[in-house]
Formats: sequence, structure tokens, C-alpha cells
Amino acid sequence: MRKPIIYLLVLPILALCVACSSQPDEPYRSAYHHTPISKWMNDPNGMFYQDGVWHLYYQHNPFGTTWGPMHWAHATSTDLLTWEEHPIVLYPDSLGTIFSGSAVIDTDNTAGFGANAIVAIYTQSEICGQNQSIAYSLDGGYSFTPYEGNPVIMGDVPDFRDPKVTRDGDHWLMTLACGQEIRFFSSTNLREWTYLSSFGEGYGNHNGVWECPELIKMGNQWVLLVSINPGGPFGGSATQYFVGDWNGTDFKCIDNPEEQKWLDYGKDNYSTFTFHNAPDNRFVALGWMSNWQYANQLPTIAFRSQNTVARDLSLYQDDAGEYRIASVPSKETQAIRGRETKHLPATAVVDLELDGNRDVLITLSNKRGEKVIMTLDAHRQMFSMDRTASGDCSFSHDFSACTTTPLFIAHETHYITLFIDRCSIEVFGTNGEWTMTNLVFPSEPYDKIEVQGGKMTIYSCKIN
Repeated sequence: MRKPIIYLLVLPILALCVACSSQPDEPYRSAYHHTPISKWMNDPNGMFYQDGVWHLYYQHNPFGTTWGPMHWAHATSTDLLTWEEHPIVLYPDSLGTIFSGSAVIDTDNTAGFGANAIVAIYTQSEICGQNQSIAYSLDGGYSFTPYEGNPVIMGDVPDFRDPKVTRDGDHWLMTLACGQEIRFFSSTNLREWTYLSSFGEGYGNHNGVWECPELIKMGNQWVLLVSINPGGPFGGSATQYFVGDWNGTDFKCIDNPEEQKWLDYGKDNYSTFTFHNAPDNRFVALGWMSNWQYANQLPTIAFRSQNTVARDLSLYQDDAGEYRIASVPSKETQAIRGRETKHLPATAVVDLELDGNRDVLITLSNKRGEKVIMTLDAHRQMFSMDRTASGDCSFSHDFSACTTTPLFIAHETHYITLFIDRCSIEVFGTNGEWTMTNLVFPSEPYDKIEVQGGKMTIYSCKIN
């Protein structure tokens, strides 16, 4: 049996923790972002869509609120806003703990586990190294059986992890992070893999370990997402990306080698992945809303971490002709808008119409003087968010920060949207041309917003 007996012994304790987590002692538990019921969460894993249901797996330590022995936990949603938790699907076994990975619907039974089997591909980490394993589900992703022939790829470097598998013509394509490079593998059956090529040397940021990659075709271009830790633009972890071409064997980047393109210009969006089989050929993404600089110290009680709101990714060209990723709240996320209101509730969506020819100041604050200051600098064509006085910053000297982003396209009027939850602010620039995601921990919710240099419309959030 693959589940060690210790997991059976702790189930009553876990049930108790779940019950406790519903008590009103969690002022920072998000109202409309996915959070674990209890204990630790990091990277989203294995996300797929089938028959109207969005499946999310995630890195989970069921024994504590800090990083520990990794499992795959499971949650589902029909609207990307409300989530139902299910039993853990992958446990550590003799091959190691369960690190990040992906899942696909094997419609044509290429792996031999059965037509429409859900096949998970994931890293197993042990003392001797990191290898890639697979498991299959015949009940739609609610339980998995590890493959008897695991591992399917043996690691040859210390950091050898986070496989993202997609369909590429008549075969499967795996994108894998290996130290500070990305390797590509192909397979016809998800069990036997052939090395194709690697990418990374001389391109982008190399100030940390590369993780959680994904190769996506957007229009006529290909985009390679690569998370890095450390090395983010404001310290700690972040997600960079590269634009180029994939010829079936090699990824050729068209960006300048020294250029660094960031998916998000806040401190708290990492390990972004898209859902396999999303409807209408959309690229629907979730990211882990945290930063490895302080993730283990966040001032929550029964749980730690949350995911971003769902976002649709696409490609556009900026004023300089550079290809960049646009990230907009998914239509499912947009449905959180409730009634228009004059007062700022604890959870809100705020639409801003800002003059692109003058500096604009946006201030969120509460009665205790805690505040977040956002600035649109028309002269420098920059947007910034300062959270140094936002509330509790004492748990880490790395938390206080002012994050900035270029605007990329000049507009006479900027249309910016804020998604405000109990411990987070997500900002989407005009047409999603830039995003900024930051955690905040005010001692009481912000109840006032002031805009100098623009107009705003405030919506309450419809929360189940």
C-alpha cells in the first residue's frame, strides 16, 4: 500500500482542524479567492476543465501551516469563485514526496489506462534527487493510482521538476525545469519520454532557480512561462516569460537575451499555470498568491496561502512593438461584481477611469491610519503600489515594499480595475496590459478610497 500508516492516524486531527477553521478567528481568510480549508498550500498543480467543472490540485502539507511533506490536495469549482474541497489524491510513497506537475485528459487512451483517463504527471522528490512520475484516474480526477513503472524520467541534476504536459500534434510535449534551464521531452504514450532540447542559457533572469514552466501557443507566437526563486523584480519569487517560436523540437526566443519580461509586477503572484482543456480555447490561469521570502510567516492562523483570481492570458504588442502578455480577469471572475455602492466594503471591485496626461493618486485607508497608496505617474508612464503602511508588516523585513510597472501603452484615458479582498489587492491595467498583485494585512478592512485625478465606480462583491 502506498499510503504510509501515519496518514491514517492523523485523520481525526485533520478533521478537527477543518472544523476549527470555520470559526471567526480568520480575519485574513479571502472571501472569493481559493484558500485551503486548513494547513499549508503553495503551487497550483494539475489544473484541468471537464464537463463544466474546473479541477484544481495544489501543493499541500496536511500536518502544518508551513511548507512540509508535499501532497496533492484537490478542489473543484463550477464558477472559479466558489470551491469545494475533496480528499487528498496523491500521497508521498517510497519514491518520494509529491511536488508540482500537471494533468491531462487522455481522450485517445494513448497511455493505456483507459479512454478519457486523467493522467497526472508530477515530480517526486527524495534525498537522492528528483524524478518524474505519473498516476491515472478513472473517476474524473477524484482519485489516482500511481503507475507501477514509476519514475518515468530520472533526474540528472539537483533541481529537476515541475513537468507541464500538453498535446503537440500527434504526441505529448513535456516542459520541465532543470536548474536554470528548461528542457523539452516528447512522448506518444505518457510513459516513455524522449529528450528534445533545452532553453535558457543567456536569456532572462538567472538570479535563482527556474521552476514551474509552461509552453503556450498564443496566436502565431509561442510563450514560455518560467517562475524563478529568488530573482523577482522586487525580491523573492516571480514569474518571467519569453516570446518566440516552437518548431516541434526547439524553442527559439525572439526577445533580446538580456530583456526581462514579468507576468505580474507585484510581489505576490508565483507559479502561474493554465487549465488544460479550458473552454473556447482560452488560456485561463491561476497563480499562487505569495512570495517565498515570507510565505511561511504570513499572519494567518489555521491556514496559509491563497490563489489569485482566475485570469485569461493573451498576447499583444506594446508601443515599442514588443510582444507582451495581457492578463484580464476571466469572465467568471468578473461575475463577482455586485451592486454599485458609494462606500467601500471589505471586499470590492473598483473600476477606475484615470486621466493619462496627469499624475493620479489612489489611496485605500482605514480608521487606524493604515493605507495603501497607488500612483499613476503620467510623465514616467509608470504605475506603483506602496504597501509600507498597509497594516501588519512585522512578520518579515522583506514584506514592506513599493512595486512599480511600466504602462507599456500610452492612453489618453486609463481604465484600471482593482479586486480587493480581505488580504489582497489585484490591479489590472487597461486591457490587461499589466497586472500587479500584492498581499496586505490591515488590522481592520480598508473602508475608504480616494482618487485624485480620475473617476471611480465601486461594486460590492456577490459572495456565496
